[in-house]
Amino acid sequence: MVTDLSANNNIKKPTTFEEQIEILKARNMVISDVEKAKNILKRISYYRLSAYMLTLKENDRFYDGVSLEDVYNLYEFDKKLRNLLLGMLESIEITFRTHIAYLLAHKYGPIGYLDKNNFQNDQYHNDMILQINKEIDRSDELFIKHYKDKYKGIFPIWVAIEVTSFGLLSKIFSNMKNVDKKEIAESYYNIPYRYIESWLYVFSTIRNICAHYGRLYNRKLTITPRLDKKDKMKGINNNSIFSVLYIMGKVYLNKPAWESFVTNIKALIEEYENVDIKLMGFPAKWETLLRQVQ
Repeated sequence: MVTDLSANNNIKKPTTFEEQIEILKARNMVISDVEKAKNILKRISYYRLSAYMLTLKENDRFYDGVSLEDVYNLYEFDKKLRNLLLGMLESIEITFRTHIAYLLAHKYGPIGYLDKNNFQNDQYHNDMILQINKEIDRSDELFIKHYKDKYKGIFPIWVAIEVTSFGLLSKIFSNMKNVDKKEIAESYYNIPYRYIESWLYVFSTIRNICAHYGRLYNRKLTITPRLDKKDKMKGINNNSIFSVLYIMGKVYLNKPAWESFVTNIKALIEEYENVDIKLMGFPAKWETLLRQVQ
């Protein structure tokens, strides 16, 4: 691919920290402490912070009284929210690894996952095996080395699944036979498998956003979870971050841990007064909805 360097004429020139502060001042932002503002911009790029400025201005001019600290607080809230979600998504991912490995092992045998006939789509199955082998080859985990040395690189499903990403885990579930997906979905959650299939895809997407420090605040989802009519009637929009929290509650099997998570979400919202939770799709009775979803 050849890069057209002439396109550089249309790219903005870089600005110094001092120039960035002047730009913000010119747009009506309150900068009461220049050194403090400079320290913020030295740690978090202007470009990253600009995403949190969108709701605080109109026509590129900040509302009266908006300060850089307000923007920084939104950023800090978002960071803490990501960390809370990552912990819960980790538990959900590990649980589904367990469900999938258990069913495949007991129904098709320890290495039955290698047989394309135990899945729906041959090409998807082939891609799955390629990705698993790739992860095994680059893994430095001791249990992988043990199986390489003792079993000549033949990995039972309960070992192989431990090196899968959340994204691959979602694909594996999606390509399982419908009867197998139904068994997992109804045995553990009493939920139709098509919902679980949709939710795992959403979870893997949100997990990647969080892991790469992406923004959750004021974000509309492009990959949305399937919701039934009853959930929609509760005021839950499936393109909102709140919808992700809601479906997490439907599949999270540790009730005390879920209660603690909801309490932590509430405390986080109370800590940052300038956060507008409506921008993440939180309905008026959001806490009740999350506590009752279990």
